Amino acid sequence: MSWEKAIDHLKKYKMEERAVTFEVSSATVALAAEALQCEPAHIAKTLSFEAGEGCILVVAAGDRKIDNHKFKEEFGYKAKMLSFEKVEELIGHGVGGVCPFGVDCPVYLDVSLQEFDVVYPACGTSSSAVRMTPQELFEVSEAKKWVAVTKAAENKA
Repeated sequence: MSWEKAIDHLKKYKMEERAVTFEVSSATVALAAEALQCEPAHIAKTLSFEAGEGCILVVAAGDRKIDNHKFKEEFGYKAKMLSFEKVEELIGHGVGGVCPFGVDCPVYLDVSLQEFDVVYPACGTSSSAVRMTPQELFEVSEAKKWVAVTKAAENKA
């Protein structure tokens, strides 16, 4: 159901052909990067946070972590991720396949995604992804705005 929901959303933007599924899991950033043969930073991970009675989604580069201070400055409340049990109920996609397509909650994109020409968000399942530019992701996800709520990437040199 989540795959179909995401694909139906992508069809509105004529991007459904870009979505792919894998024989292997892509439920984590590391697994998705392995399946796509790309750097983990290029995975557009979708994080779900409590927001009053509902939730919001923040999509960020795969190598980034939320900066709690920046999050609170941006949204006015402390960053608290949704519990495993509430993710599918509030978002419509299960853990490992959460994506910003076909959802009924506000979506925000972190500026960390703008460092790349191409990023890969999930597509509703724990074995799927879709290739797009950060600007396409902004438009297709119907994001509210770009935010700066992550810590700088750790230098792996």
